[in-house]
Amino acid sequence: MGNDGEQDKFRTQDEANTQRRAGLLGLQYLDTRPFSKSGPLFSGILTLEQMYAGHLIPLSDGNQETPLVFGITVTTPQKLLRELRDKFANRVVQFMMISNLGFEEYMLRYNPPKKVVYGNVKIASEGDSETLEEVSKTLDSVRSDDIVDYLIRQADSLGASDIHLECQKDKIRVRFRVDGTLHPIANITPEKYRVLFGAIASRANISTAANDAQTGHIQQEMKNPDGTIRTLNMRIETVPTVFGQDAVIRLFNFDPHLLGLDNLGLSDLQKNVINDIIAHPHGMVLVVGPTGSGKSTTLYSIINALNNPGRKILTLEDPVELTVPGVSQIPVNTGGGDSFADKLRAVLRLDPDIVMVGEIRDVDTARTAIQAAVTGHLVMSTFHASNSAAAFSRIVDMIGQNPIFSSAIRLVIGQRLVRRLDEKTKIAYQPDEATKKYISQILDSLPSGVQKPDVNSLTLYKPGKSAENPFGYKGRMVLMEQMIVNENIQKFLRGDEQNVNAEAIEAVAAKNGMVTMLQDGILKACDGFTTIEEVNKVI
Repeated sequence: MGNDGEQDKFRTQDEANTQRRAGLLGLQYLDTRPFSKSGPLFSGILTLEQMYAGHLIPLSDGNQETPLVFGITVTTPQKLLRELRDKFANRVVQFMMISNLGFEEYMLRYNPPKKVVYGNVKIASEGDSETLEEVSKTLDSVRSDDIVDYLIRQADSLGASDIHLECQKDKIRVRFRVDGTLHPIANITPEKYRVLFGAIASRANISTAANDAQTGHIQQEMKNPDGTIRTLNMRIETVPTVFGQDAVIRLFNFDPHLLGLDNLGLSDLQKNVINDIIAHPHGMVLVVGPTGSGKSTTLYSIINALNNPGRKILTLEDPVELTVPGVSQIPVNTGGGDSFADKLRAVLRLDPDIVMVGEIRDVDTARTAIQAAVTGHLVMSTFHASNSAAAFSRIVDMIGQNPIFSSAIRLVIGQRLVRRLDEKTKIAYQPDEATKKYISQILDSLPSGVQKPDVNSLTLYKPGKSAENPFGYKGRMVLMEQMIVNENIQKFLRGDEQNVNAEAIEAVAAKNGMVTMLQDGILKACDGFTTIEEVNKVI
């Protein structure tokens, strides 16, 4: 039975119980359902305070011929009935018993909830205690039943990827991650946080008193600037700390219309490598990097490019971060006992052309995915590793050196996200000799097909500030390395090379023409898209 059916059943029981009690008390019973949502209201007889305190409402205003009727409930004090008769001694007063739910329905009309508009959250720059205090006061004023929705809406409007709620000794710190950097937003009281965490736990179906880390998921409808509605998916991670339960809300808030290889900021060389995969969709593609490095966005962009009516595309995700029309997306609840390997074996029976596995976490999933890649499917997945060579080395450790699998893995992409300089405020400068020498050393081993900048006439950029953008960065871009698994790399998987470690694999990949993530970052800094400091901080 649906939620509406359950509510109707509960209301019918409440009315039956009220009718029985009215009979026992010798009072007339009234079922208000036919008119409580649209019938007339009678103001000026009782104040709102009197209605709430006495748990009763006026049902008519009466006159010399008709009685003044009050709807009372089982909790209305008998003393109040006598007081009302005395107050309206010159009129006929009548009492009828109504249900508690009927009373609540009427009160929503006598005293409709007021729409409260709260101020927008502003990000505090370093040392800006005034903004921090102002936003803290706003958060403290938000009603308990609004606070989760408010916080999520504000984070979404600022383009935040995460909301961090951190318990400290005498306060709870709220921070948003925007463009990959955490910014302080507010400090809230432990009392307010109890309400906030309770609301999050209720919606994410997690415990407020767990002794272990927990994972949950929630969804919220969001209004786009054009008035359309989208569903925002979020993952909730909680962990008990010395001072309470810390929580992180991850917002999967990228726009599906912006998913495309052209929006990743790739070089022509990088685009050509991925376009070759799209043109010949078979084998295995791995995207590696830490949490928050844009792996999902890259995979979704590739899926978007592959998505056409002639192909069957399936995804296995924990959770489904973004819905893509034309793609069958299957949630995998690993916390509830599901496994990627079992689900993958099941979906391969559906004869897909392309499968995306959310993450390879164990040997079973790795072997199943590679077996699928060997049999003509294109299998794409993510993997936690520092770079492409380290990922390949770990995969060999997981599945062992195996000649059958050597041709399965076609491409390993390692990536990070760096903040992009705001074009309106960035400031040009000439690098010093030490910086020029550093850039020359990094770019010295670039493959011959990649153009090196002239270090002697180089202009770099640093962030500027404006009232609109006090941080000098706007958006993020991908730093990427692409390890094409050719004959020389396959030797490590076949067993021809016994020295299987990340350094050896990276050396062979670089000799084969791979541009490393660091080199890609330095090139993008030299082109004025980001800063040398940002690249070094991220890699």
